Amino acid sequence: MCHRIMAIRMSELVDAMERRGQTGRATVELGDEAPEAYPGSLVPLLVPDAAAASPGADALIPTQLTWGFESYDKKNVFNTRLDTALRQVREGRGMWADAILHGRCLVPVRGFYESSRSHRRVDPATGKSVLQQYRFQMPRHRVFLLAGIQRDGRFSIVTTDPNVTVGAVHTRMPLVLGPGESSVWLGPGFASLADRSAIDLTREPAD
Repeated sequence: MCHRIMAIRMSELVDAMERRGQTGRATVELGDEAPEAYPGSLVPLLVPDAAAASPGADALIPTQLTWGFESYDKKNVFNTRLDTALRQVREGRGMWADAILHGRCLVPVRGFYESSRSHRRVDPATGKSVLQQYRFQMPRHRVFLLAGIQRDGRFSIVTTDPNVTVGAVHTRMPLVLGPGESSVWLGPGFASLADRSAIDLTREPAD
């Protein structure tokens, strides 16, 4: 369950989109430090421009949304299982049905974290045993995209079955988008991205 990401700053995202408009390529100039974001944080991301003639990956607006949907019992629901959202679409009801159909978005990150199901370490601050966290990044890409959905100023990160790299640590992973897949996620064939076995990620222990 993804509950910690290495985000990028809003100024970095705006600058990247301006460069894209000038050159056709979104080059991100990153600062030395990556801000970490947690559920409840305001996170920079990209949403389709509803006013564009052809909404999709070629017409995106940088914005900031709060991480996590508010559920009926006021809990912050910050991940969305792709299989659950698709089932709700088929049934025509559920908290994810409308957002997965009409609110798909892109979450740029430097990396994401998952807690191990079994590996533990001693927290130096408390001396207590805690589950080891691992940081995942995409080789040769300082920034990559996670699939998200949004509504009413909030967003959730979409998750799916893990690939081999993440599966050694956790039973779920964010739906990581490879090169060229942002247009698929924002288009009608988004459900085809459930299989992430071919996505190349690195893993290392994190604090």
